Amino acid sequence: MRSGRIGIGLELDAVHLKILQVLRENGRISVAALAERVGISRANAYTRFEALRADGAIKRFTAEIDHVRAGLGITALIFVTVRQQMWKQFRAELARMPEVEYCAITTGQHDAMIQVRVSDVAEVHTLVTDRLAGIPAVKATETVFILDEVLKRPYVLPSDGPRPQRRQAPDPSPAEVPLGKMRFVGAAEGRAALRKE
Repeated sequence: MRSGRIGIGLELDAVHLKILQVLRENGRISVAALAERVGISRANAYTRFEALRADGAIKRFTAEIDHVRAGLGITALIFVTVRQQMWKQFRAELARMPEVEYCAITTGQHDAMIQVRVSDVAEVHTLVTDRLAGIPAVKATETVFILDEVLKRPYVLPSDGPRPQRRQAPDPSPAEVPLGKMRFVGAAEGRAALRKE
């Protein structure tokens, strides 16, 4: 399995990634249960867990809520075109909007994507037509309502799913090269073959 360097210096190995997999399922798991699930000692689990936190691979722990039960049944994506000299103002105004759950700067037709969660469609309309449109940094918007959140993971890891490895085909011997196919020979190998003849 590939390991990766995260943060300022911790080299993530298969055990670190397994710890992160277990924490993804249950962030409140005890160190003893974590050690058992990963197959390491409690001391090793604690040391590795603390190293992940200290290095910044684990940023924080938070609760995941049911937005509908919390009264936020409408989710929308708002794509924003920003006036290029006014990014600082755009960021400052966005930080004042508690409905904004997520914002990313994007490539393509729009400059940013905002995800908002509100109680009804009228709130989205007010947010877009009054508040966003009133920000001088905002040049244009496009709104898309989310009908169903099909898949949402807290995070993904390099160890998730199959990662196809490139395999180099063995160099066939001259007898194995099919008719009409070419076989490339390295310069050193070619010179050695010429000397033998």
